[in-house]
Amino acid sequence: MKKQNPVKSKTADKKKIYYAIAAIVVVAVFIITFIIPSSTSQKSEETEYTFMKEGSLTFTDSLNNPITTIDIEIADTDDDRQNGLMYRKSMEINQGMLFIFPVQEMQSFWMRNTYTPLDMIFANADKKIVTFHKNTKILSDQSYASTEPAQYVVEVCAGFSDKYSLKIGDKINW
Repeated sequence: MKKQNPVKSKTADKKKIYYAIAAIVVVAVFIITFIIPSSTSQKSEETEYTFMKEGSLTFTDSLNNPITTIDIEIADTDDDRQNGLMYRKSMEINQGMLFIFPVQEMQSFWMRNTYTPLDMIFANADKKIVTFHKNTKILSDQSYASTEPAQYVVEVCAGFSDKYSLKIGDKINW
């Protein structure tokens, strides 16, 4: 029986370990680069967001006469405000989202990852409507900014503002 050289055997074992580690690294990089991003992006786009009523909001004229009332979801945290109505495939005419900001200042929204055209209604700290952006362009990074400082924004289905003849100076209450 022939004896193996222990130095050669250790060198061969080290090479096998290095090759195994290299193979594991290559597989891990492949998974991180190609598999994980595609599965997470599909998941976020495929997630079905359903409306969850958290309150009601009434639009009134400048004399506080009711115009119409809708069900609302409330976005009052940074995460909720950032996500807004993204990835929603539809919304009913009597539904909307109320964005509540901690302070009154110029506000700006976009329609990134938003599949439904919207009317954006900006209101100041007194809950008086100061700006409209009607029938916004879906899936767009176009900026829709308030023309005056606002603390609240209501997003509703496109055409809602015209359907109910809302105008600057009308109010929101919830």
